[in-house]
Amino acid sequence: MAKKKGSMKGMSVSSGDKRSVKAGAGMTAKGVKKYRKQNPGSKLKTAVTEKNPTGKRASRRKSFCARSQGWDGPRGKAARKRWNCS
Repeated sequence: MAKKKGSMKGMSVSSGDKRSVKAGAGMTAKGVKKYRKQNPGSKLKTAVTEKNPTGKRASRRKSFCARSQGWDGPRGKAARKRWNCS
């Protein structure tokens, strides 16, 4: 069976690819690098964590916060907190 594009298979907290819920959830730089290697052409980036980003980073953060409003699981809540979504 071919691996589905965009698959997170093999990504885990213990391997250092993802952050734990306690550490703010989301992916680490190492995880993003691994994901992009597995999925050529991917534009995945790490979280925008600064308080007042400008330009494209501000747009990415605003977009993430808007589309993740419905996330009510522990990982989703932790990721939204890390991105400074109100």
